[in-house]
Amino acid sequence: MIHGVINVYKEQGFTSHDVVAKLRGIVGQKKIGHTGTLDPDAVGVLPVCLGRATKLCDMLTDKDKVYEAVMLLGVETDTQDTTGQILKSSETDEITEEQVRAAVLDFVGDYNQVPPMYSALKINGKKLYELAREGKTVERAARRVQIFDIEILSIALPRVTMKVHCSKGTYIRTLCHDIGQKLGCGACMEKLTRTKVSRFEIKDSLTLAQIEVLKKEDRLSEILIPIDQMFANYPSIIVSGEAARLAYNGNGIKDRDVRKDENILDEAYVRVYDDVEDFIGVYQYHEKEREYRIRKMFYIKEEK
Repeated sequence: MIHGVINVYKEQGFTSHDVVAKLRGIVGQKKIGHTGTLDPDAVGVLPVCLGRATKLCDMLTDKDKVYEAVMLLGVETDTQDTTGQILKSSETDEITEEQVRAAVLDFVGDYNQVPPMYSALKINGKKLYELAREGKTVERAARRVQIFDIEILSIALPRVTMKVHCSKGTYIRTLCHDIGQKLGCGACMEKLTRTKVSRFEIKDSLTLAQIEVLKKEDRLSEILIPIDQMFANYPSIIVSGEAARLAYNGNGIKDRDVRKDENILDEAYVRVYDDVEDFIGVYQYHEKEREYRIRKMFYIKEEK
């Protein structure tokens, strides 16, 4: 089985689940998961985890993301993007670039965002988009999201192209909708490209077709990021003997029983390896007990 992360370029028309299904066929294994849904019409970075790396999925979903979006002013739709039914059209002739810039940049920082009806969030066990397709609208609680930065790349009214650096859980089409509400003319998202998720950038991403070629040439290792490299910023420690056996089972490890080259700070996270360099997992150091305790296990005993 293959273990690691591949930086996939999700193409237009594919759902995130489509990407996973197609990659399962290319690679020839079932244990694969994606790290955060992209709408079918959106394109860009979609890190996909294989094998033991599927344990990383929730961790990568939590990461900041960067998008490039085209916002269309003067149009409101039920999906908050141009794929939906138009609910309202407004003139934008009176709106100035200065007003647009002020409205867009006003969203930098924390703000309460109401998730769109056309989303995969669940209420009472049912996905919102399923309710929306039935013609139903339900109350949705606003969620606190963070817009770390917005760079306006171009303005050619009624279109605005912008680069958005945001926290997990942020809907860019809802951001466009909310900006439109602030301007009083309405707006929706016309185009979306995800350019970065954590360390994964669009310049390094590969299409499914490119990945398939590499698989046929037995060169997947060239693009597969090993699990432990996802924690490369953490110092490493080595355990052997009884300490390794404890670590294999997720038990705590005493400081006196590890080998390390770096000084470990209080409460620091570390990568733990055995003496044959197999990655066991991420541990956290507890100064009071002088002990490392498991945070995320990646070792599977049966594979030894």
